[in-house]
Amino acid sequence: MIAVSIILILLAVLGAPLFSIIATSAMIGFTSDEQPLVMMSIEMQRLADMQFLSAIPLFTFAGYLLSESDAPKRLVRLTNAFLGWMPGGLAIVCLAACAFFTAFTGASGVTIIALGAILYPALKQDGYSDKFNLGLVTSSGSLGLLFAPSLPLILYGVIAEVSIDNLFLAGIFPGLVMLAMLSGWSLWVNRANRKPLSSFSFRELGGAVREAIWELPLPFVVLGGIYSGYLAVSEAAAITALYVLIVEVFIMREIKFTELPQIMRASMVLVGGILIILAVSIASTSYMINADVPQRLLEFIGSFVSSQTTFLILLLVFLLILGAILDIFSAIVLVVPLILPIAAGYEVHPVHLGIVFLAAMQLGYLTPPVGLNLFIASYRFEKPIMHVYSATFPFLIILLLSVLIITFLPQLSLLLLD
Repeated sequence: MIAVSIILILLAVLGAPLFSIIATSAMIGFTSDEQPLVMMSIEMQRLADMQFLSAIPLFTFAGYLLSESDAPKRLVRLTNAFLGWMPGGLAIVCLAACAFFTAFTGASGVTIIALGAILYPALKQDGYSDKFNLGLVTSSGSLGLLFAPSLPLILYGVIAEVSIDNLFLAGIFPGLVMLAMLSGWSLWVNRANRKPLSSFSFRELGGAVREAIWELPLPFVVLGGIYSGYLAVSEAAAITALYVLIVEVFIMREIKFTELPQIMRASMVLVGGILIILAVSIASTSYMINADVPQRLLEFIGSFVSSQTTFLILLLVFLLILGAILDIFSAIVLVVPLILPIAAGYEVHPVHLGIVFLAAMQLGYLTPPVGLNLFIASYRFEKPIMHVYSATFPFLIILLLSVLIITFLPQLSLLLLD
C-alpha cells in the first residue's frame, strides 16, 4: 500500500490529472477493504444532493461575465473617485478594487490580468515607485477570497458540510483585517506622495457613480439578500448571474450575444473540473472515514502536539507550504476532510478553521519559489521573477502577520455568528 501511495504521489508531481489520482486511491481503498466498487459510485452521487451545489456554476459564470466586460474599468474609476484623493489613496483603490473583483471571480490570477493593465500604469503615473506598484498589484490579486460570494468559501462549505451563510459572515472581519493592514502599510510607505484636497471632485464622483450604476446593486443583492435571510445562497447566485447577464449583454451591450457560448464554455470548464474533483473526493473521504484514517492521524499528531496553540502553529506552517505547491481548490478537496476531525479534537471551530485555511492559502499565491501569482505577474508585466519576489516580500510579511492575528483571535471569525 505504501508503494502504491508513493507511485500516486509521483504521478501527481509529474502532472497526472488530480481527479484521476484521487479516484485511483479511492478505488484501491475500496478494493483492499473488499467493498464493491459500486459503493464508490453511490458515494459520488451524494454530490447531486448538496444544497448549495448550484451556486458554484452560477457565481462562476457571473464572475466571468464581469471580467469580460468593462466592469473592471468602471470599478477602478469609482473607487478612485471615492479614495484616490487621499495620500496613498490610489494604493487603497487598488486593494479595494482587487478584493471586490476577486470575491466575484474567485480567481486571483484573473484579477491580476484584468485589473493590472489598468492599475499598474495608473500607479506609476501617480508617482508610486515601480517596485511598490508591482508588489501591490501582485499581492492584491489574492485578496477577496474571504469575502462573499468567493468560490473557495462555497467549496469549503460543501466539503466541510458547514453553513455557507456562516462562512460568508465569518470572512468579513478577517478579510477587513487583511485589507486594513495592507492599506496601513501602503499609506506609510507612500506618506510623502500627497495630493491636495482640492483634487477631490464631486463631478468625477458623480460621473463614476452614474457609469457604474448597474454594478453598484451587486453587493447589496448578494450580501443583503443572504444576510437578511430573504435569499438562500443558491437563490442569490441565480439572481446575480441573471442580473449580470442582462446588464452586460442587453443594457451595457459590452458583451455580444454571439460571445456568450465562448464565455459559458470557459467558465464551465473550470466548474466541471471542480465538480469532478468534488465527486471523487467524496468517495475518497468516505473510504478514509471508514478506514479510520482521520482518527489515526489525530492519535499520531496528539502524541507530540499537546495544545491547540501548537496545533495551529503546525497547521499554518503546513498550509503555507501547501499553498505554494497546490492550487486552492485542490487543497480544499484533498486536505480539509483530513484536518477537520483533527482540528475538532483540539476544539477548533470548523468555521474558524475554514477562514484560517483560506487566509493561509492566500499567502501560498505569493510564497516563493512557486507561488502562482508571482509567475502570473512576471509574465503579465514582463518583469524578472526575482524582481517580483523582491517586490512582493514586504506585502507577504504584512499578510503573514494578518494571518497570525486571524488564527489566534477566533473572535474575528465567530463574532457575527449566532
